Amino acid sequence: MQAWPRPDVPTLDGRAPRPRVHDTAAQGLVEVGPEAGDARLYVCGITPYDATHLGHANTYVAFDLLQRAWLDAGLGVHYTQNVTDVDDPLLERADATGVDWRALAEEQTELFRTDMTALNVLPPRDYVGAVESIPLVVELIERLMPTGLIYQVDDEEFPDWYFNSAAAPGFGSESHLDAEAALAIFGERGGDPDRPGKRDPLDCLVWRLARDGEPSWDSRLGRGRPGWHIECAAIALQHLGEGFDVQGGGSDLVFPHHEMSAAEATAATGQPFAQAYVHAGMVGYDGEKMSKSKGNLVLVSKLREAGRDPMAIRLVLLAHHYRSDWEYTDADLDEAERRLAAWRGLRNETATIPATSLVTDLRAALANDLDAPAALAAVDQWVAAASDIDGDDTDGPRTFQCAVDALLGVRL
Repeated sequence: MQAWPRPDVPTLDGRAPRPRVHDTAAQGLVEVGPEAGDARLYVCGITPYDATHLGHANTYVAFDLLQRAWLDAGLGVHYTQNVTDVDDPLLERADATGVDWRALAEEQTELFRTDMTALNVLPPRDYVGAVESIPLVVELIERLMPTGLIYQVDDEEFPDWYFNSAAAPGFGSESHLDAEAALAIFGERGGDPDRPGKRDPLDCLVWRLARDGEPSWDSRLGRGRPGWHIECAAIALQHLGEGFDVQGGGSDLVFPHHEMSAAEATAATGQPFAQAYVHAGMVGYDGEKMSKSKGNLVLVSKLREAGRDPMAIRLVLLAHHYRSDWEYTDADLDEAERRLAAWRGLRNETATIPATSLVTDLRAALANDLDAPAALAAVDQWVAAASDIDGDDTDGPRTFQCAVDALLGVRL
């Protein structure tokens, strides 16, 4: 699957420290990335049936900041992202709208690509669909067979394949949920805790056998299609290998998705799935979490069609710490456009204030758990000071423009 074009990232003098980010499993800040070479990052992608709302954009801009912090620290980045281009929500939307599910998936994936391009988000090296990864999923399930954790549910008509999550080594160590909380969330987020014939209510589907009217593929497990969690485990292991640096996504993926993907991968390899699990907060609108199921979506594409500057949209997101939950209002975008105008007002001006201190401040903010609000405040302060002084030195504004592009992804 094709990703979107990669924008140029300016190179700044000096080197940033490796960033420290909040690891959900460790429940604290950890330094992420190797001392040299490529940092390996996996961020769960969209299910393409209604892209791209600000909640999506918030997550991908957050991990774009992480990529930029790594690049500025002198590291390469090997970034992999999936597209769940076959799954129940996609099939349900296709059926409700009378659109072929493949056409809907491709249309929404392309819309996502154009939104990411407009927001200046660095693309993954590997952009991988679930459908194209079916052989990888089947191979991983077969690799898990000797562990005794893979079984067929006791159902004569549809003996689907399941992973015995509750018995897997280390299961629960990422989310730290007790059994009661885990069970409640599992049912809310696509799980089937009440299905008869399972060994444990928390066991998750890895291969769904074919039903009439649903897409399915031949395999040694029987004709069917992959479960959601095993999809990401298979793609990440194939492209990044064991123990990659960061598994990322929205906080709504901590459980069950990331917990179960990690358990499946660890059971197969005997090694940690990722070194750190990093999660972005949820964006709300009209008093509730922004979600497709609720229909309270603010779409990036609609904002763009209305003439709103994508860099202002990006600034709306950067104004909130990536781990915070927050609610979007139209006033946020108005304020972001005023901030963007102030920054752009300086790009072709002269100033006697050098921007080296600004670069230092930006690097320090990103190294401290990707603190974008602190970074924006530092830029605002520098712009205000530089605007008050007449001079004939153009190096400051030039460095300033490169810094906010390289580190914050804001094109001026």
